[in-house]
Amino acid sequence: MKVDGGRTVSSRRVRREMRTVRVMIEMYCRAHHGAVPGGLCPECAELWEYSRQRVERCPFGRDKPTCLRCTVHCFRAEARDRIRAVMRYAGPRMSVRHPILSLLHLLDGRRRTDAGAGGQRRR
Repeated sequence: MKVDGGRTVSSRRVRREMRTVRVMIEMYCRAHHGAVPGGLCPECAELWEYSRQRVERCPFGRDKPTCLRCTVHCFRAEARDRIRAVMRYAGPRMSVRHPILSLLHLLDGRRRTDAGAGGQRRR
């Protein structure tokens, strides 16, 4: 992930969050669209790419909270509805299929950040 003059703003937590989103989209796609493991149908591939771009362009950079706790919701309404459907389906199944990712995501959601607590946006 890049921002501001090519500085890398990726953190392990943000990379892990993106991995979790990818896994959730793959689980949803496989169950609803019959995609092969590791592959995505065009609709889900578009949602993944959109999600990835939104996180890369997050104004909070390394300090980004989980999207649920964020003060700035950057997904357009249609994409937000689609990702909610994915999370509604995959979320409960994550603890069985990917227990470590699930636990780490839960812990990340409890982590306090200035961004998630109404802090100033990074410019």
